[in-house]
Amino acid sequence: MRAALFSLLLACLPFVSTAQTVLDSLQHLLRTAPPDTNRVNALNALASRFSQIMPDSTITIGSRAAELAGRLDFKPGQAQALKNIGYGHEMKEEYAMARSYFERSLELWRSIGDKEHLADLYHLLGSTAQQQGDFPEAIKQYLAKMRLVEAAGDTAAIADLKSILGNVNNEMGHAEESLALQREALTLFETLHDTLGIARVSNNLGTTLDVLGRYKEALTYLDRALHMARKLGNPMGEAICLGSLANHYQRMEDFEQALKSNLEVIALFERIGDPFNLAAAHINTGEILSKLERPDEAREHLNKGVELARSIGAKQWLANAHLELSMLAEAQGDAAEGLKQFKVHIAYRDSITNEANTRKAVQEQMQYTFDKKEAATQAEQEKKDIRQRNVRNSLMLGLALMIVFSGVFFDQRNRIAREKERSEELLLNILPEEVAEELKAKGEADAKQIDQVTVLFTDFKGFTAMSEKLTAKELVADIHECFSAFDHIMAKHGIEKIKTIGDAYMAAGGLPTPNTTHALDVVKAAFEISDFIAEGKARKVAAGLPYFEIRIGIHTGPVVAGIVGVKKFAYDIWGDTVNTASRMESSGEVGQVNVSESTYALVKDEPGLSFISRGKVQAKGKGEMEMYFVGRA
Repeated sequence: MRAALFSLLLACLPFVSTAQTVLDSLQHLLRTAPPDTNRVNALNALASRFSQIMPDSTITIGSRAAELAGRLDFKPGQAQALKNIGYGHEMKEEYAMARSYFERSLELWRSIGDKEHLADLYHLLGSTAQQQGDFPEAIKQYLAKMRLVEAAGDTAAIADLKSILGNVNNEMGHAEESLALQREALTLFETLHDTLGIARVSNNLGTTLDVLGRYKEALTYLDRALHMARKLGNPMGEAICLGSLANHYQRMEDFEQALKSNLEVIALFERIGDPFNLAAAHINTGEILSKLERPDEAREHLNKGVELARSIGAKQWLANAHLELSMLAEAQGDAAEGLKQFKVHIAYRDSITNEANTRKAVQEQMQYTFDKKEAATQAEQEKKDIRQRNVRNSLMLGLALMIVFSGVFFDQRNRIAREKERSEELLLNILPEEVAEELKAKGEADAKQIDQVTVLFTDFKGFTAMSEKLTAKELVADIHECFSAFDHIMAKHGIEKIKTIGDAYMAAGGLPTPNTTHALDVVKAAFEISDFIAEGKARKVAAGLPYFEIRIGIHTGPVVAGIVGVKKFAYDIWGDTVNTASRMESSGEVGQVNVSESTYALVKDEPGLSFISRGKVQAKGKGEMEMYFVGRA
């Protein structure tokens, strides 16, 4: 009955109206299935189904499958689970993590002796390296697969690999080598009468000839590929070929023809129901329309692409779309909108390269990867010790084995330690050390009430006006310079940066571990921030450039602190103290450090400080509050 239910669930997956329905069905299935190899296989099958549309779910489900398979010593299930996790990370463009899981999966398949799966893993490792731009590594992995398929006499696989190697050479700028490999692949596919293979390689040949500037010849191959894809009734292949034609026309600056092809691509992906590629098609169309100086239509397509890309978490496409929207706004003289879009572009761009942004990735790496590697190393060492005892009758052989085994063991231990150290550095870059340790130990971190915390807010005066005088890139560069300096100042005084909100900066002293110096620490940090901004203003004035001025507000009181979210998770604080600190900033004055009565009470007797009472000042939403300007005595 469970098997029938599982098969039905898989069959229905493409037609389920929402991802939540699928997850609910999965949870029901897993509650009723016993923890055996069938459960591992079910988890792996579902992880595979989620891989392109919900990579986070692939990683989560794959991790559960890997953990269970490890407990059952079910190597094929564990190898498949690791492959699924790697593929999930690849879909999220977390290529280093993907390669790590693919390599572990490959080692398991190698120990099993399954050459078919080995070939598959070599291919995935080659693809991941290719996407990272590590082309020598990509070629190495693809050639490892080539040796296996050649030994098996698999002509179709050989042709496919030659075409892929041609693409790698094209990306490396070796267009002539690419052309030769693609022609070899085409000959093999023609021998096999493989129409789909011929169409695919013809498309690749057209793209390569485009790179070489042989446009007439390129168009012949591209038209051939499109004709064959249509003849096969393959809408996906047709869409890919039309996309290549659009790129061809863009190279020739025939934007009208490029637009025509791209609109056909959109129609095909809408018919197929493929949001992943439809998002890219809309973004490409927006870029073409920008070149045709049709801004309203361009913005419409770009926004559609953003909406689709956001729904599937395609960060690279989101980064590209927001950059194009930024340039579009700037070209129309809307500097504020240009800045807004550029900041979103920067956020997505940075999230692509920062592997510490997702809680699941870090937690899996810390709790699963290293623990399992350590356990595997120890188990392997125990086996080697047994083998060593069995050969004691040969002293020299036993000694040699001992030396070799010790070398391997300590090399593995050192490599694991280095990997763990790197990942811990990443984790500590986004969480306080105490919270990071709790997350690693428990898999979660509890929110905590802290009775006395000093919260700092900063905000730049005239930010909007300044954005009208600078380009988006110049403005973001200035903000980055300031916030980087603030980060160093916070670290120097033992203060926890909480977040940035537009041009505002928020930090807090006295957490996650309470202390008695938090108020003074934050005040000293505020002085250094004020000095940094004043020095920057002096330089900019001397150079005749726009400059920042800053307001700083500080308040002390109780907060609740903890981790929020499961994606791009962050350590945050909540409570009226946060709101009041914000009011201290907005009620302050440029170049002054404005503190509340509660902060004043903690630092008023500290040597080296001076205070100016402001009396009761009206604060938005808070009424009248006692405030003080604090300075150096």
